[in-house]
Amino acid sequence: MPELGHDQGDGAPRPRVCVFAPAPMLTVSAEVATDAESDSELHVHAGGQGFWVCRLLQELDVDAVMCASFGGETGAVLRTLIDASGVQVAAVSTAGSNGAYIHDRRSGERQVVATMAAGRLSRHEVDDLYDVTLIEALASTVTVLPGPQEDVVPDDMYRRLALDARSNARFVVADLSGGRLESALEGGVDLLKVSDEELESDGRLEKAGSLSAAIDALVAGGAANVVVTRADQPTLASVDGRRVRVIPPTFEAVEPKGGGDSYTAALAAAVAHGRTMVDALTLGAAAGSLIVTRRGLASGRQDLIERLAALVTVEDDVEGSR
Repeated sequence: MPELGHDQGDGAPRPRVCVFAPAPMLTVSAEVATDAESDSELHVHAGGQGFWVCRLLQELDVDAVMCASFGGETGAVLRTLIDASGVQVAAVSTAGSNGAYIHDRRSGERQVVATMAAGRLSRHEVDDLYDVTLIEALASTVTVLPGPQEDVVPDDMYRRLALDARSNARFVVADLSGGRLESALEGGVDLLKVSDEELESDGRLEKAGSLSAAIDALVAGGAANVVVTRADQPTLASVDGRRVRVIPPTFEAVEPKGGGDSYTAALAAAVAHGRTMVDALTLGAAAGSLIVTRRGLASGRQDLIERLAALVTVEDDVEGSR
């Protein structure tokens, strides 16, 4: 068995989580300055769901390894930023460039100034990224499959990764929708996190007739446990055969974007630490609720997330989901 983490200081190794992030992005945003001598601040960060998940995993005492592709000038800048963040990277070099966007938020609203799409990976680049991710998955206790913002690899890659990881007794967490979700379900998923908006967009709610029936269909389709977030409404979940509602304290959102990635990261961290599924739900709900009060996507402090988790209520969904 490979070593699954670094020493936490008490003799026990930190758990190790593999995160599949085929298309990290370079993000540039103009913000209102906090310094009175200037009217603007420019922030340059690594972005994309995979990186945001990794960043919070690191905060939650997990060694996160991001399996990603890098190319072009944007890729070079991204590698520098990610290395500086402390997130470990298993990288594949590509001929194309990573995607990027520039946003102006000085008005208080997010205005898109410019975007650059990532190049789709070639067949050989896909093969290289698959093999890198598979080896890292086998060296980890948990593999996370978040949905990238850009379409750079075939959907079937998610089926193969889920199948191969689970075939070797590794726990798979997925945060996907659309064709990627369909593919991952074919391979099998231990824990699926999805929003009600994504289920509606995919046509699953209309087809099932109710959210409860949609959750049942996801379980029947290959997800052992399902967590459905609903913005400011209680999360609905089916875990260990139990249907529950998850109710955290509610806060005004400063930046709603990133709450879902934080929820996923906390779920994966709890599983990696060997906690129960109910504990995973409370930690996930706490992370998702607290992070939206911040401007840094998927950022946060472990001590505050843990304290908030103690205030999250998990109750049986006796009436059934509507």
